[in-house]
This record gives sequence, structure tokens and C-alpha cells, in this order.
Amino acid sequence: MTHDAGAVLSISGGTLRFGARTLWHDLDLAVQPGEFLAVLGPNGTGKTSLLKAILGQQSLTEGDVQLLGRHVGHGSRKIGYIPQQKLIAEGTPLRARDLVALGVNGDKWGLPGSSRAVHRRVDEILESVGATSFGNSPVSRLSGGEQQRLRVGQAIASDPAVLLCDEPLLSLDLAHQRAVSELINEQRARIGTAVVFVTHDVNPILEMVDRVLYLAGGTFRIGTPDEVLQSDVLSEMYGTPVDVFRSHGRVVVVGVPESHDEHAHHPELEKDVVL
Repeated sequence: MTHDAGAVLSISGGTLRFGARTLWHDLDLAVQPGEFLAVLGPNGTGKTSLLKAILGQQSLTEGDVQLLGRHVGHGSRKIGYIPQQKLIAEGTPLRARDLVALGVNGDKWGLPGSSRAVHRRVDEILESVGATSFGNSPVSRLSGGEQQRLRVGQAIASDPAVLLCDEPLLSLDLAHQRAVSELINEQRARIGTAVVFVTHDVNPILEMVDRVLYLAGGTFRIGTPDEVLQSDVLSEMYGTPVDVFRSHGRVVVVGVPESHDEHAHHPELEKDVVL
């Protein structure tokens, strides 16, 4: 595959190996402006490594990655990144607005600036993610959901072309999962940011997703949720019968086998997987 000139993000012939183990190979992917791509699959299949390759932090074994028609490098302002929710340590001397300000001008030398323009931009972002009321609060005293709102604000501060989300809903309750998902989707709608969203549970974002990239068993499938999240498709990928059920707008995958790879333990494969 040649790179798609109209894509905001494209991968051509992407292969990732660690030693003798191939996570995925010959991956051709073109993500269009404003597209919402969910990346699914068990642990150890290279979902986070895919994000690192897009960020320029992980070299592919074969193939290449392009962002806006150029090979990816380190620290592009055209990429926003939302990590997994991890509570900030107690006593961290940082206010909520300071965390967001790092997304506005954190790429510049020295301490974050305090110009009026930066202050106004931070205020705009705090309002857009529903964080105005705690903008001056120490981040370490905020709840996990509130901290994750700020990480969304930090990631969208530069109006990125691509927003990479590495399980940003992990450990959040259902209300905060919904709120954070909607914030990400609003950014996509506002300026056409493409979203690449790694998750184990597609249900909180299912109605937002355009396509799914499913990684499993050293293979992958790309298509709409209805095309990929099917019993026959996943059974073929895992090499064993897998059942996919739909109930009240949710997708449930049952029968995913335990991993037999001695180099990669996948605890979530030892039980039914809810997608």
C-alpha cells in the first residue's frame, strides 16, 4: 500500500516484532480527518506499541508511519496524547490550570508562560472540558475523573490533527467514562481531529466509532464495528470458537482463550471479555 494523500495518519506495510514474536505484520491503515478509530484486542498484541510508533517513540520492524504526509518524528504539536488515568501524587505543586498550560506552551523552554494570551487560552480549555470550577485547585486533590478531564484539555490545547488515547477510561466510573468520551468526541466534531482510541471496552464509545482495528493472534482486522465484532471474524483470528452477543446496545465477547505465549501473560483473557 502507498500512503493515502488525503489521510491525516497513514501506516504502510507496518510490522512489529519483538525477537521471534510477531505482534502484527503488513498493517496498512489510513485514518481520515475526523475519523474515530477504536483499537481493540487483548494485552500483549501491540496496541500501546502502535501508539508509540505513531508518536515516534517505537520503530517499526518494517514499514513506516506518516502524519500529514510526513514521516513521524518526536514531539509533534499535531499529535495530542491522553494516557491512562493515573492519580497524581499527593502534594504535587501544580494547579489544574498549570497542567493545562503545559499543553498550551509546554514545548517552549523554561517555565510555562503567564502571558494574557496563554491565560485566556487556558480559561477557554478549562471551560471546554468542564473544569472551570476547579481550575485553581491543586491537581493532587482532584478526583480521577476531574484529573482526566484536565488531561483531555492538555491534549487538545494545540488543536491536534490526531488525538491518541491510551485507555483513557480505565479506572473511571461509568459517569466519568461517558463524560470523558464525550469531551473527546466533541473535539473531533469541533475541528475534525482524528481519534485513535485504544480500549478493552468499546461499549462506552461504541456509538462514536467509525472503524475498529482489532489485534489478536498476530493478525488484525479493520472495518466497522458491525463488520469486525462478529463471531466468525473473531473465531478466525483466535483460532478457536468465540461468540459475540449484542444486548441493549452493548457488545459482549465470550470464549476468548487463555494465551499460550509463555512470554506474554494476558490476565484479562482468563475470563469473558466485555467489549
